[in-house]
Amino acid sequence: MTAGAPLKTSSGALKKYYVINQEVIMNGRTLRLKKFIPDGERIIILPLDHGEFQGPRKGLIDFRQTLQEIDRGYDALLCAPGQFERNWDIFAARKSVTSIVRINWDSDYCFQWGYTKGYHGVVLSPAQAATMGADVVLASISIGSGDAAVDSANVEQFARLVAEARSVGIPIGGEIYPGIAGQISDEAFHDLIYRSCRIVSELGADFIKTFYTGPHFGEVVESTPVPLIVLGADKVEEIQALRLAEKAMQAGVRGVVFGRNVFESARPNDFLAALGEIVRKGAPAAEAAKMYGF
Repeated sequence: MTAGAPLKTSSGALKKYYVINQEVIMNGRTLRLKKFIPDGERIIILPLDHGEFQGPRKGLIDFRQTLQEIDRGYDALLCAPGQFERNWDIFAARKSVTSIVRINWDSDYCFQWGYTKGYHGVVLSPAQAATMGADVVLASISIGSGDAAVDSANVEQFARLVAEARSVGIPIGGEIYPGIAGQISDEAFHDLIYRSCRIVSELGADFIKTFYTGPHFGEVVESTPVPLIVLGADKVEEIQALRLAEKAMQAGVRGVVFGRNVFESARPNDFLAALGEIVRKGAPAAEAAKMYGF
């Protein structure tokens, strides 16, 4: 049926709104997604949501101060619901920065407590995030945990969040960050990410945030039909983080999401500038590092 085609209600009255509204919602999601990850471009996301899982940590003791000091060099900001709500004025002032709000909670991110089971809980609905003014939402999902009941519950939750996000026209990303990272072989970890990215894309994710797994990561990019964004994970020397970004770009990803390697750097704005040379301009890591003194 074409958009705007009249529908007969039980009373016989003509009803156009539903079909028109469905097209508006779908176009709204597409519009937001294209603004977030423009065709042919690669992006940098700055995640500052660590306090939602780990409490205060270096570089994020005062979220607002960190946000004021790191004021350029990224295309999107990932934050927790409370951070977004309390600092709306900064987001409003940075009109070109996409706001991403995390909408569920993953026990595995509480590194201080050593959880690895991948239990999840919803903290905000996509509709609530959209009402707050978020441009995009992100939800974590753990599969391949070894526990079929946990995996099934995580899939059900993620699929429900995707359906809710579709209904309000907001893009939703899937985050794959296995709690067993570093505890299995490189080959097994690559296989887990390889399979998980495809599965999560088939569950409806509009983009995926996950680990770079090494020289075969191009297989993950090739088999995943939505944009992949590589995370930085542990804080390392700036040149190491820049080399990671270079390898990820060569594999064909659409961007990076680096947090600790930014806000724990002694020179975060210079690091972001160097990162931009690699992500946006395709510069070699060594060249970008030398340009900014790393």
